Parts: sequence; structure tokens; C-alpha cells
Amino acid sequence: MNDHLHEIIRSVLAQPTAPFHEDAVRAEIFQQLAQCPHVRTKQDDFGNVIAHYQRGPGTARFALVAHMDHPGYVGGEFLGSVPEEYRKSQPPTRDFGAFAMWDLPACELRDGRVYSRACDDLIGCAAILAAFHELERAGTEASVYGLFTRAEEIGFVGAIRLAQAGLVPREVTIVSLETSSEKAPGCKMGDGVIVRVGDRTSIFDPAVTATFLELAKRTEIPVQRCLMSGGTCEATAFQLYGYRCGALCVALGNYHNCGPDQRIEPEFVALTDVQALVRLCTEIAGSTEPLAAADEALRARLEKRATEYAERFA
Repeated sequence: MNDHLHEIIRSVLAQPTAPFHEDAVRAEIFQQLAQCPHVRTKQDDFGNVIAHYQRGPGTARFALVAHMDHPGYVGGEFLGSVPEEYRKSQPPTRDFGAFAMWDLPACELRDGRVYSRACDDLIGCAAILAAFHELERAGTEASVYGLFTRAEEIGFVGAIRLAQAGLVPREVTIVSLETSSEKAPGCKMGDGVIVRVGDRTSIFDPAVTATFLELAKRTEIPVQRCLMSGGTCEATAFQLYGYRCGALCVALGNYHNCGPDQRIEPEFVALTDVQALVRLCTEIAGSTEPLAAADEALRARLEKRATEYAERFA
């Protein structure tokens, strides 16, 4: 999977993007998914991409979600949360016609890391594509959605439009995929995929979180459990519209290109973390275990301990 994952990462990160100008990323997503015979794709009225992997008779339980945009200049206005002190020195930009991005490398793989002008959230998009390719390669019988949203950086606009439209059944559990600042307490880059308990705004469904941790443990995927409080992710937006939500991410360096000493620098992630993210997404897609089962397993373990120490209660 690793060489193929590298190819997908390079292909996706090569595409320029900014809020409301995700056309190149969207085109690459359609091209990648056209290679998957069991994936149907469509574009909604707002420009989000809805993909559905269906092999066998199952009903979709999960939707993997990532956004296609990254902070940038649109019509001379900067869209996205980058502090003014990083922009006031006027770092060089690269013009793409209707928008501009920081003039940074599109993708460099070195020393076990991916460096890019836009890891957030093109790495999440690449992870969904890699998971769908892996499901095809393995011939996995599963049903799972992949959602690629627009304009997340200016307030989850694409996700909100998608949730409002109800194009994804309400009984489907939303799984937000992100790159999230490594500065959050308890997370460490290189230690595996992060099962995100919550973000700066919300706490996500405990049964979903427990199920993902149990899946990772069972399949020996390196995993961390963290409250990633550095920002707000799309799971929060979908929760507002009645969806059950969980979230996964990988630790991100130079969040929104904010490097040391107020310099604009490439974002970066550990390649092993991305590999773990893809593996866990693939396991989630093929999982048939009820969400409550993980909670029941935890209760059984705790009750066993309570029984062992019953004599000390007297």
C-alpha cells in the first residue's frame, strides 16, 4: 500500500486550492475514484463531492469526511485563520488566477514526513482516496461514503450545506478526517493515528470513539486518544444537524503554515501516521460491529475488576 499511498498523496497535494476554488482538487478526486469500479460519485449543488463505495448488499454505516480547501488569498482578501503577524511581512505567494497560495512546495517526502503548502486537509482527502483504493484492491464487501467538502476554512460552509440537504442518510455516522495541530496536549507526531475525542468546541460520540479505539487495538494499528483542542472540525458542524459523529486526525506541524518566529512555512505530517489513518479508515469501512459493543466490552472489563476487589469493599 505504501508506494500507492505516496502516489495518491503527491497527486492530491499537487493541486492548488483555496476556499471556493477547489476545482483542481475536486477534478483529481474524480479521476482517482474513476479507478474504483465499486465507487459511484456525484457533485451536489454546492460543489461538494459525494462518493459511495458499495460492494455486496450491506448498508452504509459510516461517512469519511475531509475538506478540499486551504487558507489563501481570494480576490485580494485572505480567507482562513492565519494571524495577521504572519502575513504583515508579505511572504511570497503564487498566483493561480482567481486565487493565490503561499509560494511553498506542493509536496516533498523526506525523512519520513510529508511537507506541503496544504497538508490541511488535502492529506485527509488523500486518506479517503487511499482507503477506497485499498477496499477495491482487497475486494472488501462494504458500504461506506466518502464526502469531500468545500470552504471549510471560512466556517464549514460546504459541510453545513451538505448536512442541511440531507443527502447522506441521518443514520450514517460521520467521521471527520483532519490534520490537527501537534501542539494539542497528549498527542505526539509519529505515534499513530489520533482518535479525536473532541475539538475546541465539541465532544464527539463516546461509543463511536470507543469503537474506533477497539478496532485499532484489535488490528494492531498505532493509535492515540486525544482531545484536539487547537481548532474546530467538521464533526462539530454535522453534529449540529443531528448526525452521530466521530473524528480521526494526524498530528500537524506548522498548522496553517505558521512556523517558528512568525514565518510562513510548509505544513508537515509523519508518513507513518497517515499510513495508520488509512488503515483505520479501511477497518472502519469494513466493520460490522455494533457501536455499543465497544462500550459493553469496556463495562465487562471494569466489572471484572470490581469483582476481583469485592472483598475489600467490606
